[in-house]
Amino acid sequence: MNHDFDVLSAARNWRVETPTRATPAQIVSELFASDVLTLEELKTRLSKPAYKSLRGTVERGETLDPAIADTVALAMKTWAMEKGATHYTHWFQPLTGATAEKHDAFLSPTGDGGAIAAFSGKELIQAEPDASSFPSGGLRATFEARGYTAWDPSSPAFIMRHANGATLCIPTAFASWTGEALDLKTPLLRSVEALNRAVTPALHLFGASLGTRVGSTLGAEQEYFLIAEEYFYRRPDLVMTGRTLFGAQPPRGQELEDHYFGAIPDRVLSFMTDAELQLYALGIPVKTRHNEVAPGQFEIAPIFESSNVAADHQQLIMQVLRNTARKYGLVALLHEKPFAGVNGSGKHCNWSMSTDAGENLLEPGDTPHENLQFLFFCAAVLKAVDEHQDLLRISVASASNDHRLGANEAPPAIISIFLGSELTDIFDRLESGEGGRGTEAGLLGLGSPVLPPLPRHAGDRNRTSPFAFTGNKFEFRAVGSSQSISFPITVLNTIVADAVQSLTEQLKAKLQNGLDLAEAVGEIVRDTYRQHKRIVFNGDGYSQEWHQEAERRGLLNLRTSLDAIPHLTDPKNVALFGKFGVLSERELAARQEIMYDIYFKTVNIEGETTEYIAQTMILPAAAEYLGDLSAVQRPSRALDATATEVAQLTDELYDALQNLREQNRALGGDEIVEKAHHVRDHVLPAMQEVRRAADNLEKVVAEKYWPLPTYRQMMFVK
Repeated sequence: MNHDFDVLSAARNWRVETPTRATPAQIVSELFASDVLTLEELKTRLSKPAYKSLRGTVERGETLDPAIADTVALAMKTWAMEKGATHYTHWFQPLTGATAEKHDAFLSPTGDGGAIAAFSGKELIQAEPDASSFPSGGLRATFEARGYTAWDPSSPAFIMRHANGATLCIPTAFASWTGEALDLKTPLLRSVEALNRAVTPALHLFGASLGTRVGSTLGAEQEYFLIAEEYFYRRPDLVMTGRTLFGAQPPRGQELEDHYFGAIPDRVLSFMTDAELQLYALGIPVKTRHNEVAPGQFEIAPIFESSNVAADHQQLIMQVLRNTARKYGLVALLHEKPFAGVNGSGKHCNWSMSTDAGENLLEPGDTPHENLQFLFFCAAVLKAVDEHQDLLRISVASASNDHRLGANEAPPAIISIFLGSELTDIFDRLESGEGGRGTEAGLLGLGSPVLPPLPRHAGDRNRTSPFAFTGNKFEFRAVGSSQSISFPITVLNTIVADAVQSLTEQLKAKLQNGLDLAEAVGEIVRDTYRQHKRIVFNGDGYSQEWHQEAERRGLLNLRTSLDAIPHLTDPKNVALFGKFGVLSERELAARQEIMYDIYFKTVNIEGETTEYIAQTMILPAAAEYLGDLSAVQRPSRALDATATEVAQLTDELYDALQNLREQNRALGGDEIVEKAHHVRDHVLPAMQEVRRAADNLEKVVAEKYWPLPTYRQMMFVK
């Protein structure tokens, strides 16, 4: 057993008291990033010139020098084999939203009957996976199979362990033979560079050095449910779709609000600890764990990282949660709405911008100069979100997230920004030119271009806002729990880059016209807020009054994914992504087609699964129960009434099922857009009618006849 397995074993069993055993904190400290090929580790294995060149690529975005590839590959192979790896894979993120990997052995035959371990720079930099079976949206035909994975040195390689060994995983981009991005990582990397190119000129005007680089940072909170494995496999709907297509509400759900932040059940806590130790070894800085609002719902959250690495880590968090749960007789459900009638799950993305020196550009500062800078970038975010509401809504569009958005646990589909009362008051006073005190925090001289320090937490939180300022970052709350965060962050990086670039040009012009920096920034912030303050809303996003007010303000309300997806290729969006080189028009159109395709297939699978369960499980159960009631020799009035109700509901279920069967067969046409609209407008309503009758049957059919584990069992048995 190698050293790393000893560390993991020790971490899992640290309660065993021995005089020489390290403390839990020491074990975790040793464990953290032990399965990651960090720059510090590479420094010990590379020559100084090779290390300097690679570090320049990773930290400063310099062009990768192919000449060092063989040296890095040797170091990577040696390190991985020391860790027990026998295979390597180019680990990439195709447009499925999941990850993909093809394993190759380090072992190569020598031709004399022997074999050696080999891994070349060419194999590190590029591989050729079969691209024919991944979604491409028409970028590649099925018979055009060639695609390439390309090493991303900015995200470190890592070891994934399994029961019988380990694999070296090398994060890569995925592109077609003709050069288009076939993945989620490539546009994200492009957007990070676009943000850097847009923001650094603004920072130079605020006095930053010419060598400063800027990137986006992210911390993504992952919500999920846990249920007993035995119940999962007795629910074809969970197995096939990830959500329950049937299920009557139990007498108790989340009404008592006693689960949120409650004591974590022992089996769940053991699972969490195991998962966290694996994530620590992968260098993922998970910090928070707790019970969420709904019974059986939980959350795990890491701290801030660069957005590209955070996106990779988010995929690993989901993978580790799923894999680890099985060891404890549990299944982790990452669907946005696995249970109707209780809170669904999101993935709140806490986004900000930081320099390579660690300066958070959305952190209110301690000096007037720092606050000028903060207000400038905050105003740019207001402009970005207002002008590109559609793109933010599209970035979270999916059939599964449609069940969650606008419910009591998620923001509405209307995009707005929560600033909080104090920060809103600051902007209002800047707009009006008033000085004096802020409403609560005693902010002085706000009418002056030289601003005093701002409060670091400028207001309360707002759970109903899709995009909320929370002290030193914006929290994008509309992202779904099962989706990759890469595209939402790509959109955020790009729209903010556009806004910052526009405001920077205005600032340059004002400075050239003789205004000092404070006056120029004050005017820009005032004018930007005046133009875009319609996007600011600090109230209850669930209220009907807000929907009416949002319409009056001219804000978009794209209620379903199919209302949002068509806007992806609007001329303004094509121009925006093309301007910054993030996505070409062809790449955008491909993603749009894939979104339609995934939406259709998701709902089509749900429709057919609903039909199958109702036809082969629920109807027979109702008929059996009805038959047994009818066979009673001397029925009572209660039995007669029950039999009548069961018969009536069984007839309703049968009629609804016939309609669903017809809608499942119709499909709505040959084009994917027509099919997607058909399943939204006809299959989903037909499924709801089947469910309504079935859920009413569940309430009256004797429990021993009911073929499916109930909500009461799944959500409360820990």
